[in-house]
Amino acid sequence: MNHAPEEWGRPRNDIYGNYNPAFHNATPSAHTQQPSITGTSVLAIKYDSGVMLAADNLGSYGSLARFTDIERLIKVGEETVVGISGDVSDMQHIELVLEKLMIKDNYEQDGHRLRAPHVYEYLSRLMYNRRSKVDPLWNAILVAGRKDDGSPFLAYVDLLGVTYSAPTLGTGYGAYLAVPLLRKLVSDEGDEKNVTKDQARAALDQCMKVLFYRDARSLDKYTVACVDNTGAVSIETGVRCEDMSWRFAENIRGYGTQKM
Repeated sequence: MNHAPEEWGRPRNDIYGNYNPAFHNATPSAHTQQPSITGTSVLAIKYDSGVMLAADNLGSYGSLARFTDIERLIKVGEETVVGISGDVSDMQHIELVLEKLMIKDNYEQDGHRLRAPHVYEYLSRLMYNRRSKVDPLWNAILVAGRKDDGSPFLAYVDLLGVTYSAPTLGTGYGAYLAVPLLRKLVSDEGDEKNVTKDQARAALDQCMKVLFYRDARSLDKYTVACVDNTGAVSIETGVRCEDMSWRFAENIRGYGTQKM
């Protein structure tokens, strides 16, 4: 007698055809339910002649600072920069998808060039499509560049497909700690016309320092990218927070009222 489970009570081959046991080796589909290696905040601000972004280089495995050389500002095409926070493996997937998109666009050779608004619309559809499949890409994304008329472009999309635009944006912890600092410089649409490139850079440097002080999943090494109104992209890597000091914390003794 054959005691193999696949033989129990199955229909006869001469009536129903040959039995296919391959399904016993099939594995159920699995969706990522929570990120493993993650990157924290991405910050961006418009200024009078472009957009500037900053993101640190840390990849955290839970509370472990696992990788310190993760680049999360990605140049897409000739005049667009995409900053991604969240799951690093999903970020690498998005990077591969965008690379294929650029290759396909270059093959067309029709004189049309994908700019930041086009990349942003593509990513918003991609994120919403994955969310609708209950298999989201665990990322928040900032897209920076310029519009067809040369004006600065900056917009946000997250794992739910939520989209919006603002002159200052942040993801992760930076949306709570850094964006209020950036809004002191650019509080409303149009204010960026009064902000120079040097002022925008100083504001981002200050915010990255604050995040290193306050965000346990951040690093003092970061990357800064800039897209000006001509479409030129410059990316500066290996930037370090300067004049760091922890003297303010030397008298802290836990929480609540305590005798020093």
